[in-house]
Amino acid sequence: MFYYLLKYVVLGPLLRLVFRPRIEGLEHIPEDGAAIVAGNHLSFSDHFLMPAIIKRRITFLAKAEYFTGPGIKGRLTAAFFHSIGQIPVDRSGKEAGQAAIREGLGVLSKGELLGIYPEGTRSHDGRLYKGKVGVAVMAIKAGVPVIPCAMVGTFEIQPPGQTVPRVKRVTIRFGKPLDFSRYAGLEDQKAAIRAVTDEIMYAILGLSEQEYVDEYATKVKAAQSAEQPRKFPRRQR
Repeated sequence: MFYYLLKYVVLGPLLRLVFRPRIEGLEHIPEDGAAIVAGNHLSFSDHFLMPAIIKRRITFLAKAEYFTGPGIKGRLTAAFFHSIGQIPVDRSGKEAGQAAIREGLGVLSKGELLGIYPEGTRSHDGRLYKGKVGVAVMAIKAGVPVIPCAMVGTFEIQPPGQTVPRVKRVTIRFGKPLDFSRYAGLEDQKAAIRAVTDEIMYAILGLSEQEYVDEYATKVKAAQSAEQPRKFPRRQR
């Protein structure tokens, strides 16, 4: 109930008014039945803009940190994500990945739309990074189509570290559904799920026209953080 109140009465109309999103390929979202919408992830604003323009309800696998933040802000953020039906996912470790897949398959088993960002985290520099294979495992196991999606311009309105987004028009593009039925039963084969994931990422790349980096975003972020010089306090004389 609260989800549809935000979507059609409160947040949805406001986002459309402020950002005036150009929407392309919305007809590729099926009117019913299970499907995965897989998109690039450039900004915190992505969480709100894409669901606002899709007619159907879509459930995202959201990082657990959104549900465990400290203080009043943390509690409000957790309450908001819970109220719109988002599912917290612990992104640390292999077992955490398996838990995310189980949660996603649960959504798809009910004939609903599942939203996922295959990169696993927001892009810190606006480029598109290598996709993680969980999206492929879910697509093959559930036997559902994957609709690629590209958010264009959201990095410019709200890059990492910026709390209040800039008012600027954005574009949201959806591609034709990708059918992976030819991989049925191969969700445990590394080569198969890598091939499916790469096909999804290539489709997203074609829509977004970003620069592609064939490495995981989390690995690149960690390497850059390690290279930053450590700051030591001045010694008192």
